[in-house]
Amino acid sequence: MATIGVQAMMLKDSFAEIGPFETLRKVAEIGYRAVEVSQIPMDAQNVAELDRARTELGIEFAALSAQVDGEKDQTPYAVLNDLDRTVADCQTLGTKMLRIGMLPMSELRSEQRILDYAKRANETAEALAEHGIALYYHNHHVEFAKIGGRHILDVLADSAPAMGLEIDVHWVARGGLDPVRTLTKYAGRTAMVHLKDYRIGALPEEAITAYEAGDVAGFMGHFKDVVQFAEVGEGNLDFASIVPAAIESGAEYLLVEQDQLYGRTVFEALQTSYDNLVSLGFKNLF
Repeated sequence: MATIGVQAMMLKDSFAEIGPFETLRKVAEIGYRAVEVSQIPMDAQNVAELDRARTELGIEFAALSAQVDGEKDQTPYAVLNDLDRTVADCQTLGTKMLRIGMLPMSELRSEQRILDYAKRANETAEALAEHGIALYYHNHHVEFAKIGGRHILDVLADSAPAMGLEIDVHWVARGGLDPVRTLTKYAGRTAMVHLKDYRIGALPEEAITAYEAGDVAGFMGHFKDVVQFAEVGEGNLDFASIVPAAIESGAEYLLVEQDQLYGRTVFEALQTSYDNLVSLGFKNLF
C-alpha cells in the first residue's frame, strides 16, 4: 500500500527559519509521516536533524534529491562525482530512492543532447543500483514537448531503462495529458507520484478593466496567467481517480506538493490537502 507524504520543497523556508526537526514536527502533527527531501542543503547538521526526526518523530524519508553531474558536496547530490556521500546519506536516512527534479534546461537544445543526458542518467542509476538505491526522474510540462516525434519523457524513459519515473500530475495536466492515462502508461516504472492540484484562478479586476478599455496586451498578460497551483482537492484534478491509479501503477509514495501558496502558510496549505484527501477516503494512506 502506498503512503501519502510531503514534498519538502514546500518546506524550505521553514527549514531555514526553525530547522528540519521542528519543521517536520509540525508536519507530523498534521498527520504526514513521509517526506521527500528537496531544496535544502544536505550538510552534516541538516542530515543529523533529519535523522533525529526519523528516530523521534517516526518520519520516513521517501527519497532524497539528486542530479547526474556537478561538483562534490553540493545539493542536490551530484551522484556520478559524489557517490560515496550520496550513498552514505541515503543509508543514514533509511531511503532507497533518489529522484532527479529536472534535467538541466541546456540539455533540451537537441535530441542528441537529451539522448546523451539519458545515457549519463542510466549510468547513474546503474551505479546506485549496486548499492541498493533506485533512481527516478520527475517530470514537468517541458518533457511533454515532442522531439523526433516522441515526447521528451518517453525519450528519457526509453534511453535510460535503469531509471524509473516520478510522475507529477499537475505538470502532466499542464502538459496537456490526462493524469490517470499517464499513470497507467508508466505503470511499473513509477515509484513516486506528486499530488499537486491544478486550479484556474479568477481574472483580477485589472484584467477586466484592461479588456473593457481595449488594452489587448494588458488583458492577455492576465488572461494567460490564471493557471495556479492548488491545495489537493481545491483545484480541478480528479484525485478520487488519480490516487487509485497511482497505487495501481505501483507507486510507493504519493507526495503532496504546491509550488505557490498565494498568501497562505505552508502548514495551512498542507492541512487543507490532508483534510481533503481524508474526505476522499484516503486516511488509511497516511
